[in-house]
Amino acid sequence: VCISPSNSLQVIGGSVTVVQGGTAILPCHVTDTNDDLTQITWQRKTREKPHHDNFITIQPRNGLQFVNGHDDRFKYVGIFNDKNGTLQLSNVTLMDEGSYTCIFTLFPGGNQKTEIPLNLLVPPFTHIKDNLPTLGTEEVLFATCTAAGSRPPPEVRWLTDALADKVRTTTNSTQYDNDTTTTVSSLFGVPTREINGHKVQCVISGDSLAKEETLPFTIQVYCEYQLLIEFIILISEDSFECVTEANPNANFTWKEGAKLQLLSLTAYLNGLYECEAANSYGIKHGQLYVHVASGKITCSAAWALFGLLLSLNVIGATWFFYKSGCFQKCLEQ
Repeated sequence: VCISPSNSLQVIGGSVTVVQGGTAILPCHVTDTNDDLTQITWQRKTREKPHHDNFITIQPRNGLQFVNGHDDRFKYVGIFNDKNGTLQLSNVTLMDEGSYTCIFTLFPGGNQKTEIPLNLLVPPFTHIKDNLPTLGTEEVLFATCTAAGSRPPPEVRWLTDALADKVRTTTNSTQYDNDTTTTVSSLFGVPTREINGHKVQCVISGDSLAKEETLPFTIQVYCEYQLLIEFIILISEDSFECVTEANPNANFTWKEGAKLQLLSLTAYLNGLYECEAANSYGIKHGQLYVHVASGKITCSAAWALFGLLLSLNVIGATWFFYKSGCFQKCLEQ
């Protein structure tokens, strides 16, 4: 509030804080005076306009007039006859932040003014990045949670619940010339099978956010191609399934995905069948030889693992029979 030399006249303003992209109301009016108002003038000193300059005049007959360039984001929402010069500024940007001065030209009292500071809050852009850890025994980075371009700086933290003694976090911030800050919180731990699939949360809070933002994250421990385990099981008298333990999940190439269904038990089906399981770490093939005689199946299996740089062919029918139950089934038949 700016008090004039008069004992009663006041020019009312006030500080304004708004979120970037929002609408700001810049209040300004005169009270307790019978002087005639002839003009309202607005000045500004902002990030974009670092020197005080007149940019709007308001007169009873001409209304709002722009000085040195039109900006249709500004709207006069006051009432001239009520000695109210309030402006509305929509789609506020960081470059609009600064000081706005409202000047009333009164007769015979002269000029009376007040200054309205405009402050900006900038919400962060938030995201989580998975570091794609692979199975191991040494501590690695699981993921980073980022709150970018915030003003004021946000708080970024992890909620790890049951994993509190198995993971640790670090937080770093970088401030830029426009007074925005990027905060990155990192989650570390040992990539074991036990920790795979556990859910954690990244929580971001601060004055620029209307409420806390929670980003869920599931820890994924990926298996390299050497650890891709595959076998073929007999799930019924005429149906076989190709099974893998892999992360990310494997895609199958066989009849009807991972399952092979023999529609009729005839000699025409005799031969070698191959299941291919593949993910981003490698490819593995499982082979099954089927022989049909007198309406019964005699089965044997072989498997081969083909890595990015590794080619390994292993014939292990006995192991597969035991692992899948096919061994006992074949003996009975």
